[in-house]
Amino acid sequence: MAKMTRKCSDSPTCSVDYAFRRIGGKYKGRILWSLNEHKIIRFGELGRILADVTTKMLTQTLRELEKDDLIIRKVYHQVPPMVEYSLSETGLELIPFITYLKEWGDKKIEKGKNIIK
Repeated sequence: MAKMTRKCSDSPTCSVDYAFRRIGGKYKGRILWSLNEHKIIRFGELGRILADVTTKMLTQTLRELEKDDLIIRKVYHQVPPMVEYSLSETGLELIPFITYLKEWGDKKIEKGKNIIK
């Protein structure tokens, strides 16, 4: 008997799916929040802020965010090369929502601390 396989579509099925494909994942939200707090961040500085991310994963995630027009990558042609990242207008639109998620997370973490006590 032939095994049936399901193919996943690359196109979003709804607007929520579309949004989470752009900002979902382990690092995207943290990168966007860091760019909001610092306005402009160099690659190495971002790597220090997100200490648990590998160079490969950070590079890949930044490329995805740039492709989705959520961040701006500015390259300075000098030796050694310097690259800076900042939020795009589209990325800035997400900050109120990320702020709300942060506040929600802060409340849940605090509530969890009170339960353990």
